[in-house]
Amino acid sequence: MQHFHTLIRRVRIVDGSGADMDDTLFDVAIEDGRIAEIGHALVSRWRGIDEIDGAGLTLAPGFIDVHTHDDLQLIREPQMLPKLSQGVTTVVVGNCGISAAPVALGGEPPDPMNLLGPAQAFAYPTFAAYVEAIGRAQPAVNVAALVGHTSLRQNHMDRLDRCATPAEIDAMRGQLREALAHGALGLSTGLAYGNAFAATTEEVMALAEPLAAAGAIYATHLRTEFAGILGAIDEACRIGRQARAPVVISHLKCAGAANWGRAGEVLDAIEAAQRDHAVGCDAYPYIASSSTLDLKQVTNDIEIDVTASVPHPEMAGRTLRQIAELWGMDLMETARRLQPANAVYHNMSDADVSDILAHPATTIGSDGLPHDVHPHPRLWGAFPRVLGYYSRERGLFGLATAVRKMTGQSAERFGLAGRGFVRPGYWADLVLFDPATVRDTATFDQPRQQAAGIEAVWVNGVLSYRQGRALPQRAGRYLPRQAAAHAAAATV
Repeated sequence: MQHFHTLIRRVRIVDGSGADMDDTLFDVAIEDGRIAEIGHALVSRWRGIDEIDGAGLTLAPGFIDVHTHDDLQLIREPQMLPKLSQGVTTVVVGNCGISAAPVALGGEPPDPMNLLGPAQAFAYPTFAAYVEAIGRAQPAVNVAALVGHTSLRQNHMDRLDRCATPAEIDAMRGQLREALAHGALGLSTGLAYGNAFAATTEEVMALAEPLAAAGAIYATHLRTEFAGILGAIDEACRIGRQARAPVVISHLKCAGAANWGRAGEVLDAIEAAQRDHAVGCDAYPYIASSSTLDLKQVTNDIEIDVTASVPHPEMAGRTLRQIAELWGMDLMETARRLQPANAVYHNMSDADVSDILAHPATTIGSDGLPHDVHPHPRLWGAFPRVLGYYSRERGLFGLATAVRKMTGQSAERFGLAGRGFVRPGYWADLVLFDPATVRDTATFDQPRQQAAGIEAVWVNGVLSYRQGRALPQRAGRYLPRQAAAHAAAATV
């Protein structure tokens, strides 16, 4: 009779590969942080110091949130309950061109770096210092990190409304190389934002030069997600080909009412690019986006919710239209008075979101903003919403495909070796859930709500969440880029 530290009994397994599951029940043994054995429940005679009966439940790899802005949150609040409670065991930070490191601020963080937190929280002038801080904080989830283009720009430029000079690009490259040497996944850009929009394609190409040698990736919030989206996809792919780095298009969407119905041609453009380069994308399962309150997006065509405002924090949770009526102002004047502020934009069509989520190139990222006073519900609900609403209720894809989009495919794309699958020898990042009841409960009115149907979560073999409660022991760690990342990212 074999003995193990942890034994999860009588579970159905969705292993992260996308392969269809059957009704076979398994026992899963965990030892030294890894999956030690998987055996048929009716045959195995194993015993565990800790045993959990998973009868009626499904075991899957822990979900990998490939698009987050948890950079500073995981140090401020390392219990990471918004992610842990929905089955997330790994977060990828540093997206949209904004990262917590390497950063040396000369004042307030420029937009959109202020999405991550206040100036005093940016305390990591080198990437190595940030990695050390993660180790000290011991967050409840694993962390992998990109380096933000806007963060690098503000380190070396006197103003951000222009293209960088060759000397400034060289200085930025030096910091990018330092980060890559410490395991950064790659470079991210947010070219739609005002403080990066002036950067030319050539600036980004020059900065991205070190990616190929490191086997790193290029992730991008496109220059536009509105009418010019096809040109923005072409630009992203040109940068990736020049850098010889796989491309990940962040939170792919057709934004703005005038842009609805274009998901087919957008996905066709990605498929065309895939013929000669590794290109993938991520998306979140909602028809509303969230970012800073952008005057260019202020319109009567859609509803806009204010989620945070520095001068008027009391207005968080109201719509821009409601605040305008309260103040007796038009929308634009109201938006200016609220700034700096964050907002939710109800700017997508359900058909486009469904088409993008269902596409084989798409993985799942929450894009949640934990610093918001009244956050978008995706911060707490993205992953159970894929399982409950889009898979079980809508039938957009089967459970095995849903899990693959949140686990194995994500691990392959970002080079997270030993993660993303339920297999012997892999790290025991696991989530136990009820496929009949799992769902998001967070709403736009009440966004801070834990998911239903998540029974238990293990991170590196440590039981970290059980029946609605985070447990005291936190076992997350920093995950450096693996040497196989470049090749693995080609599997889109």
